[in-house]
Amino acid sequence: MRLAFTKMEGLGNDFMVIDAMQSPVQLNLDAIRRLADRRRGVGFDQLLVIEPAKNRSNVARFRIYNADGGEVEQCGNGARCVGRFLMEAGRTDGRTEFSLETLGGELVADVHDIHNVRVNMGIPILEPAEIPFEAHQRAVSYKLDVNGKHHEIGAVSMGNPHAILDVPDIDIAPVAELGPEIEHHARFPKRTNVGFAQWLDRGRMRLRVFERGTGETLACGTGACAAVVWGRLSGWLDERVEVALAGGQLVISWQGEGQPVWMSGPANRVYDGHMNT
Repeated sequence: MRLAFTKMEGLGNDFMVIDAMQSPVQLNLDAIRRLADRRRGVGFDQLLVIEPAKNRSNVARFRIYNADGGEVEQCGNGARCVGRFLMEAGRTDGRTEFSLETLGGELVADVHDIHNVRVNMGIPILEPAEIPFEAHQRAVSYKLDVNGKHHEIGAVSMGNPHAILDVPDIDIAPVAELGPEIEHHARFPKRTNVGFAQWLDRGRMRLRVFERGTGETLACGTGACAAVVWGRLSGWLDERVEVALAGGQLVISWQGEGQPVWMSGPANRVYDGHMNT
């Protein structure tokens, strides 16, 4: 099958975007893994497949697959890229603000500026059973035993699960060692993304994220949102926070419980291509 695609990226978090609005695209696990291969395939952190929306009031639905082939619920950097893609493809009926469907829920993309896209990421989920995370009751922080050592974490879902750790310096944080241990921890029944957060002041932080099914990436939009939510709940951050990641900077805003998280940052088109699968 000859497959048309667009390569996009947001802060170095890169995507293969497939437009399946007019014609369905079916890819099995092995095909996705082959496409994700950075030597023999296209190479990406996530594959984004854009499909017709189930709800007619929404512009489109997009499905998200990690490099290991597993389908996941949400992707913040991917949402910005999909927003720009649909705007440039003329699929938004002239609207610069529109709703998108994902497995993790609906998002609102604001594409007044295609180079700096804003996304309403929805209201964060904090109840352990809904994250999902195994805990007796909701708390701001939880003790997590990893190989006999206790770590204090935050647990937040932005449509996908996140564990967040407070570290003094992300440059020396044990991301490669601790990331996969927490990703597969038994208390996260659907696995989890793992954020390593360094708080600079009330409006600035640094972050590294070990993404579920992918490994460490240059940036993670939902990870930045989750980290800001935990930082706000812990009393460390103000409403607007600049989050510095290896790939660049996102701006995250959250007024507090019951309110949606807004994320803004770049979304870039790298190239268009075709590939035989």
